[in-house]
Amino acid sequence: MTAAVVCALCYGLATALQARGAAAGPLTGLLRRWPFLLGVGLDLAGFGAQLLALRRLPVFVVQAAQAGNLAVTAVACVPLLGIRLAARHWVAVLAVCAGLAVLGASSGAEQAVTVGGRTRMILLAAALAVALTALISVRLGPPAGPVVQGLVAGLGFGLTALAVRSLPALAPASLVRDPAAYAAAISGTGAFACFAAGLQRGPVTTVAALTVLGETGLPAVIGVLLWHDHPRPGWGGPAALGLVLAVTGALALSRFAEPPQQRDQ
Repeated sequence: MTAAVVCALCYGLATALQARGAAAGPLTGLLRRWPFLLGVGLDLAGFGAQLLALRRLPVFVVQAAQAGNLAVTAVACVPLLGIRLAARHWVAVLAVCAGLAVLGASSGAEQAVTVGGRTRMILLAAALAVALTALISVRLGPPAGPVVQGLVAGLGFGLTALAVRSLPALAPASLVRDPAAYAAAISGTGAFACFAAGLQRGPVTTVAALTVLGETGLPAVIGVLLWHDHPRPGWGGPAALGLVLAVTGALALSRFAEPPQQRDQ
């Protein structure tokens, strides 16, 4: 759980830094801007922490915990981007965090279940589909573009988590032969490209909220189906309430993420 929290902190701050870098000029010049590069470094650190957590916890717990990076992003955007969030935006952030915290608290023990080669091949095919969709979506402009890019980024990051979770071993000799390793690399790259495009063309917290929905919902469902993740006995009701809080808060934040004067510009 400590690793999952560190992951959330790294990802949240990285989002705000990448948004600052993306706002400074064309997408092609991102890799020459220090805020974006620092954000990439934090993303890598966050992914390492997420990898560690995914090896020891149910998928939906890790994804729910790291999805709390939305709150970190909102706070960091105040000094980095000059965004002033209204009270209703903070309420939405708190609802997301509270809902995801309840989901994490309601998690059961990790199931000792592995997936076969066929499932890992399906993950690779899904990763290729996400990459193709990402290639198309990065060309879309506002207002639809950032919404699509945020959702595709979320699905890609969620698929990356599933691919990592399905890896039976992390030894280099095993990874080079495992389709799930390639699925993680392909979906992660496509998701990152979509996320960067969304940050440049849309409100940062809107893109982050939609990404959180995709990267949390997909792994939660697939984790139940593949690894039999489930709430602790007697926690079914709180888990459902946490899910409603998280989804409602994220949707509200995606609609009212920026102050009115910024949305009208």
